Amino acid sequence: MSTPLAPTRPTRISLAVRDSSTMLRRNLLHARRYPSLTLNLLLTPIMMLLLFVYVFGDTMSAGIGGGGPDRAEYIAYIVPGLLLMTIGSTVIGTAVSVSTDMTEGIIARFRTMAIHRGSVLVGHVVGSVVQSVMSVVLVGAVAVAIGFRSTDASVLEWLAAFGLLVLFALALTWIAVGMGLVSPNAEAASNNAMPLILLPLISSAFVPVDALPGWLRPVAEYQPFTPAIETLRGLLLGSEIGHNGWLAVAWCLGLAVLGYFWSTSTFNRDPK
Repeated sequence: MSTPLAPTRPTRISLAVRDSSTMLRRNLLHARRYPSLTLNLLLTPIMMLLLFVYVFGDTMSAGIGGGGPDRAEYIAYIVPGLLLMTIGSTVIGTAVSVSTDMTEGIIARFRTMAIHRGSVLVGHVVGSVVQSVMSVVLVGAVAVAIGFRSTDASVLEWLAAFGLLVLFALALTWIAVGMGLVSPNAEAASNNAMPLILLPLISSAFVPVDALPGWLRPVAEYQPFTPAIETLRGLLLGSEIGHNGWLAVAWCLGLAVLGYFWSTSTFNRDPK
């Protein structure tokens, strides 16, 4: 007579994956049930796209190119910056969501449950990256509908552009999670994360850095959005990338590591 096999115990990794998947579903369900915040944040880059193309497009294109107005050329110029601005807008919702969890007591309840502690943050981060990619696809679709074309990009360049967008979303999400954890309420979290929308406005998203006033150029040059925008622009439009490629990756990795350690150390701190 054979001896029945003892049930196998799940490993620590499998438990972490299971709990993280549960938290991911929770955050995606929250985003689906309360879409107003995501829609409000998503409308910002779409409205900026329509405003700069149809109101300022001819004037801005003539100023940048030094020739006649060419709205199609200006659409191609600003779309990479607006795609990254979309990510900055989307992750503000993550900061608000994390702050809401912290202040409404659900995190305190999670601490008493037999779940992997890091799964709460992982659920927020992965959910935010998924929402950022979906938002970028939507804004990109609007851009294509009004005339954006990327005919010079190869398949490899498209894949590299997608990878950069995901990496940038991951980096900003970890920073937004840290902002949400240290904010006393959802309103403060939204205000603390506002630079993620404002920084693209003082980058190379809408005009070249050389066109900015001298005192503003260092702000535009030494920030994460400008090298990421120039890299994405080079991948999609075939323009020169130069040193911006490794700068963009370095910024993304640095912000991701900083945000990760900031968020985990803050979250693991015993509540007072």
